Amino acid sequence: MKRLGNLYAQIIDYENLWNAYLNARKNKRFRGDVLEFTHNVEENLIQIQNELIYKTYKVGRYREFYVYEPKKRLIMALPFRDRVVQWAIYQVIEPLFDRQFIKDSYACRKGKGVQAAADRLQYWMRKLDRSYENPYYLKLDISKYFYRIDHDVLISILRRKIKDEDLMWLLETIIHSEDTKFGVPLGDHDFEQERIDGVGMPIGNLTSQLFANLYLNELDQYAKHELHAHYYIRYMDDVVILHPDKRELWKMLEEIDIFLRSELRLQLNNKTAIRPIRQGIEFVGYRIWPTHRKLKKKTAKKMKRRLRYLKKAYARGEVSADEVRATLMSYLGLMKHADCHRLKQKILRDFTLKRSV
Repeated sequence: MKRLGNLYAQIIDYENLWNAYLNARKNKRFRGDVLEFTHNVEENLIQIQNELIYKTYKVGRYREFYVYEPKKRLIMALPFRDRVVQWAIYQVIEPLFDRQFIKDSYACRKGKGVQAAADRLQYWMRKLDRSYENPYYLKLDISKYFYRIDHDVLISILRRKIKDEDLMWLLETIIHSEDTKFGVPLGDHDFEQERIDGVGMPIGNLTSQLFANLYLNELDQYAKHELHAHYYIRYMDDVVILHPDKRELWKMLEEIDIFLRSELRLQLNNKTAIRPIRQGIEFVGYRIWPTHRKLKKKTAKKMKRRLRYLKKAYARGEVSADEVRATLMSYLGLMKHADCHRLKQKILRDFTLKRSV
């Protein structure tokens, strides 16, 4: 593969920085840090450009907070000016990396996404179910994926693809900026951090999404070209492989486990399983069978809980009707792709908005 060069000049070009600013502020125009940046936007963009030209740029301090759906996760948010820099990088290199990804990688890519991934997997399940007596699936579960991405391995992957040393300086600056701030959770329910330099990517960063996709692209290429896994699909760190013979899946699992440990320094956890596809496969928020699909129980519970909260928040005057409507329409769109007519009817029947007097 030809290594990519002459990219840094495109990234620091003022027009690219301006477009990065516009992308970074989408749906956030009235937040305090965005308004402050916008007040002197040209001056701020020129300052960023000069810092990148003279390589004095340093990543700002992360703001840390937790989200609790689908499980407790540590989110690390950057200051707005750093998000502008990340958009400037993303706009230039994402299309180049995207060309190298396999067709059946669906996360954080234009024209892909959750519904396309669910449709593709169900199409394969139907095909195998009609052709074979009892086909199986292998579901890979990578232990604490974002928290265990190895910086040295990631930089090695990037260097195999990029020959622009200026760009590599910037990417390494971003990757290493978390070294003293980030670590691996000690357990699923215990979020005390084990501080390990050189390990982990912050959930929430634009470049983290791109790097995480690029990191597991190594597994995609290995599975497709070395293991010849035909029915292979990935959505970020959620990987499913289908095969008519479970013995072949056990062999693939053994080889993949070795590859992940030796090449990517990742581990599978005990949720990894091989089962008949007729039991249904949990994937991208659905439980999918060859004949139908339903929302995962966790997804349905999360949706009901969120709508209950919005009803109460609207009654207190904390959210607008438009905000509630946007969330409801999003959930209705999700349910449209699943067999959950009764759930949909119940939600619509019970969902009435009233302001408290």
